[in-house]
Amino acid sequence: MMINFHSLLALPLAGLLHLHAAAGPAPVADTSEVTLSGSGYLYPAGNREAGRIGRSGLTGWKSADAYVKTFFVADKTGELNIALKMEAAHPVKLNISFGGKTKTVDCAPTSGVAIIPAATFRVTKTGYQEVTIAAAGKSAAHLPAIRSLLLSGEAASAIRANNSQYRGAPATHLAYPVPKDTLVEWFYNEISVPENAQPLYAYYMVNGWNGGYFGIQINSPTERRVLFSVWSAFHTDDPKQIPEAYRVKLLKKGAGVVINDFGNEGSGGQSFWRFPWKAETTYKLLLHAKPSGDNTTYSAWFFDPATDKWKFMATWDKPKSGGKYLSGLYSFVENFGANGNDLFRARYGNQWVRTAAGNWLELTQSRFSTTADPEKHPRFDIGAGLENGWFYMFSGGFRELGTTRKGDVLTRPATGRAPQIDLERLPTE
Repeated sequence: MMINFHSLLALPLAGLLHLHAAAGPAPVADTSEVTLSGSGYLYPAGNREAGRIGRSGLTGWKSADAYVKTFFVADKTGELNIALKMEAAHPVKLNISFGGKTKTVDCAPTSGVAIIPAATFRVTKTGYQEVTIAAAGKSAAHLPAIRSLLLSGEAASAIRANNSQYRGAPATHLAYPVPKDTLVEWFYNEISVPENAQPLYAYYMVNGWNGGYFGIQINSPTERRVLFSVWSAFHTDDPKQIPEAYRVKLLKKGAGVVINDFGNEGSGGQSFWRFPWKAETTYKLLLHAKPSGDNTTYSAWFFDPATDKWKFMATWDKPKSGGKYLSGLYSFVENFGANGNDLFRARYGNQWVRTAAGNWLELTQSRFSTTADPEKHPRFDIGAGLENGWFYMFSGGFRELGTTRKGDVLTRPATGRAPQIDLERLPTE
């Protein structure tokens, strides 16, 4: 039995389930559900009357100025029928927009959650798509709660969408292979953030290793930071549980650097400096490791081209490190908020390490990985590549379908120019 959504008139969800049962085990043909909880986002950001999107989709929608966009990938072109799984206590008119066209649907009051046939459009180009739902008229009241879109038709036979609980953009990583048995004492890297990739809650991590990370963040509309954190060797997400013998200890810090404990992703010592870094500017980051017995001290410096000086961040002493040098070198792009509809992108270039023997080695390869997952976090707007001799990574925004696969290795052209840094005269305060 095939159900045509356009023959359904505000059919209660229970009634639709009854029709499914009467039809036997065969599913509704070419129908996909896209949840607002995973793929819907409210606009404009910060409108307190817009409601919220949670596990049940959009609820508490009170402002006719607010609207919701829902994103998905269509791998086929053709007709696309859109129905809304929703609950409305009062009649309301909604505008449904897709591909530059808008249609108005009259929604009658529902008895519980119901399926409301909304509009038919055509998908003319494959890739990421967006459906916008808005109130029809600025004086609209009694706006509905919307759980998901139900898509049918020719184009709906090949739909991909994020129906997971994760609303943020996936993290992407570039790991920098180092020749085996190399004792890495210093790690140098450079970063530049594009003008169009400055969303809130971005962490563009530059110098990461298997004991911590060092990079730049966007923490609020008015605050940006340089962040340097070192994990304890004691595995816990609660820093209060770390025994004294495992506690990462601050030895010294730079002027204006704030010191904290951190948790929820392992635990350890955190140091950050509030600094208004700018897009389209190349910043240099330098990390140092000095083993001593079963401990290692880690120090970090940040170079601002505007002052032409190195800024000392901090020196942390990590006990129970095994007295190891730096290893597992990598960078990442991370969205630490729920604004996965924004684009996160950064460029990384001119990676070098200096060995314990004093030799500089250039790192020209990187291996890509991501937290995106076909089952746990199905997002497809992730990737990496080369741009003007630099590596880049991107995630989020529902704009570009990535073609980079986990494990892909990228190779940038060598510069052959080791960093010109007087390591003996770096500031330590």
